Amino acid sequence: MKKILIANRGEIALRIMRTCREMNIKSVAVFSEADRNAPFVQYADEAYCIGPAASSSSYLVIDKIVEVAKASGAEGIHPGYGFLSENPVFARRLEKEGITLIGPPAAAMEVMGNKLAAKETAKAYNIPLVPGTEGAIDDLSEAKKVAVEIGFPVLIKASAGGGGKGMRTVENEAELEEQVKMAMSEAKSAFGDSSVFIERYVKSPRHIEIQVLADKHGNAVHLFERECSIQRRHQKVIEEAPSAVLTPALREAMGKCAVDLTKACNYEGAGTVEFLLDDKLNFFFLEMNTRLQVEHPVSEMITGIDLVRQQILVARGEKLAFTQEDITMKGHALEVRVYAEDPQNNFLPDIGKLVTYKRPQGPGVRVDDGFEEGMNIPIYYDPMISKLITYADTREQAIERMTRAIREYEITGVKTTLSFCDFAINHDAFKSGNFDTHFVNQYFKPEVLDNSNPEHELAIAAFMGAIGIQGNVSEAVEVTSNVKNSAWKTNRKLKA
Repeated sequence: MKKILIANRGEIALRIMRTCREMNIKSVAVFSEADRNAPFVQYADEAYCIGPAASSSSYLVIDKIVEVAKASGAEGIHPGYGFLSENPVFARRLEKEGITLIGPPAAAMEVMGNKLAAKETAKAYNIPLVPGTEGAIDDLSEAKKVAVEIGFPVLIKASAGGGGKGMRTVENEAELEEQVKMAMSEAKSAFGDSSVFIERYVKSPRHIEIQVLADKHGNAVHLFERECSIQRRHQKVIEEAPSAVLTPALREAMGKCAVDLTKACNYEGAGTVEFLLDDKLNFFFLEMNTRLQVEHPVSEMITGIDLVRQQILVARGEKLAFTQEDITMKGHALEVRVYAEDPQNNFLPDIGKLVTYKRPQGPGVRVDDGFEEGMNIPIYYDPMISKLITYADTREQAIERMTRAIREYEITGVKTTLSFCDFAINHDAFKSGNFDTHFVNQYFKPEVLDNSNPEHELAIAAFMGAIGIQGNVSEAVEVTSNVKNSAWKTNRKLKA
């Protein structure tokens, strides 16, 4: 492949294009009218507008993307994540058109994209599963019987999709019928498929996922695990590699299960097998994501393997250049997702203009983003501004480095999740490794992000007095509401 079309936008489009440039591959961008001036459009070797801002009129329109691929002479298409990345219809269309999809075959997407089918595949390989219904619920009386047998609380989950949609926790039998109907309705609305199933609710779960790579020649490996337990609304905010709790034996067992599942569905390229880990360190298969993950950088940092490069090489038909024994893990990496959201208002999107946008720098700091100062955050897409990644020799040092990077990251004009991430990674539960997916509910209250604590105000007041600035301390504190900025930043913004 000499030219690849990236069927995505923002930070992931840029990240893919950078690897393409390193490999001397031309990149083709497709963009909506809302993204006309975005950095990924400017970076690409070629760029084509494919429609209005709404993704349903641009990034999700298969015909438009195929048309641009043909017109530009692109031999392959990388879908990134989201949009068409796990769409088997798109995969089959590209196969028909003679365009290489840099991703798994449609059949693998179909099997692993349906949670029930994925569970059947896992069951055949004796991969541990959370107890629950064998298939989709079509008989409420049978569903009640199963729920009583496995014990309340239970979890109702949509067979298709993810992101917490169509998911309900049921505490007792009396609530079951109503919650099943609500979950089915939500699943139908979100995914066009009302199928739901029941699982035992795993208390105090941790979300552990295994990164896998497979080629077209039957070879498959894993790149160890990622811990993704810090979530809000069932969506990840902070990820790290490796996990603070996995033993070498447990890591090996989970890795083997992930590789077995990868081979079972004839997978090709990069994928992720997700597990729940309970408080007794029992693990259960959750699902497989048949694409590159948002959090893939932390796996790259601890292994030194460029996952996008590997995806391209696999799509070209090349064999993996390494075996499982060749892959080693070194150091520790953290990633925080910087969203334009207000953590003090239930993490609701806070769309607006990036009045100030200054990235942190220095040793072991990586920023994958798709914005520049002065740009607006579009209302049409996910409000993620960037991914901030730090790497160090130890977990403690990676946390310290991330703390420094978060506090150096200057963003004004919109509220962001930076302050929450600062709070989370410096919480005793996180530092000790003793946390689970309920971290936000257990430890986070909006008021913990108030910058009105006496020590902070006294420090600012003392600095203002020392340099002769007159003003209200609370106003100075408000200026630094996104991050715990140093005094010289406060001074600079007050003068402005």
